[in-house]
Amino acid sequence: MTEMLYRRIGQSGLKVSLLSFGSWVSFGPQLDVKLAQECMSAAWDRGVNFFDNAEAYAQGESETIMGKVFSQLAWPREKFVVSSKYFWGISGGVNMSHTLNRKYLIQAVDRSLERFGLDFLDIIYCHRADPNTPIEETVWAMSDIISAGKALYWGTSEWSTEEVTTACEIANRKGLRAPIVEQPQYNLLWRHRVEKEYLPLYQNYGIGLTTWSPLASGLLTGKYVNGNPGDSRASLHGYEWLADMLLDESRNSQVGKFIPISRELGCSPAQLAIAWCCLNENVSSVITGASRPEQVDENLKAIDLISKIDSDMKHRIESIFIQQ
Repeated sequence: MTEMLYRRIGQSGLKVSLLSFGSWVSFGPQLDVKLAQECMSAAWDRGVNFFDNAEAYAQGESETIMGKVFSQLAWPREKFVVSSKYFWGISGGVNMSHTLNRKYLIQAVDRSLERFGLDFLDIIYCHRADPNTPIEETVWAMSDIISAGKALYWGTSEWSTEEVTTACEIANRKGLRAPIVEQPQYNLLWRHRVEKEYLPLYQNYGIGLTTWSPLASGLLTGKYVNGNPGDSRASLHGYEWLADMLLDESRNSQVGKFIPISRELGCSPAQLAIAWCCLNENVSSVITGASRPEQVDENLKAIDLISKIDSDMKHRIESIFIQQ
């Protein structure tokens, strides 16, 4: 079994496991503290050191659950990397939702630390861009949070190239902390932003990537090829918006052509889809999710496949999918 690989996040000195563990969807709606602990322990035992979260996941409950797991497992704080993300807000109010203003960010990070039971977070992200707050105000706030010792690094999630560039340029001019990382969606069905749009960010600012949804919310596992299995995200309350994408016939037709390639390699479609994401050298970590420890183990076996995907195999895989 291949050992976990570690990559620096962009040009920073921070190293994270190539496969990481995220709590989106699962913590709260599907996992209680006991199951969350089992899943995180399984990831840790395979070398995962990066655990991703967000304020908005399960309205703060996801951070609370992960914090309880950290406390119960008593891992040395210097051994793991934990992140959270801010924008949507959970308390309501004109200044505390769908914003990146200074008031919201400072208070949101404080509340996160309380839920996690931690003194600091390793990475904090701006979960989306805010067209109503000057980027300079956001850069100052994120930089000040780092100066206060509440976080070590900051980044963005699903920002445009222009927005990240503006943030980096402001930080460089003002002597502030610049973002080191972007967290975009990246999978075989969603490639353009990572492979094309963000090229100037890697080249000019050394931005790294911690990518999410390597399985396109489960579509690339093949479970939807024959329709909704009934026990999936497509059936979760509050995630109805996912159903149209997961049950899309044209996309599932492409997945149907992908499955035989995974069989050739003796792996699952999910493992092959995750391994494919790892082939991109600009990807620092691929965030995986799971609702059972067995699923964690299966996902992390993708590490074993990376060396088996040669250029011809990579081309065969990519030729199946229409780039978006």
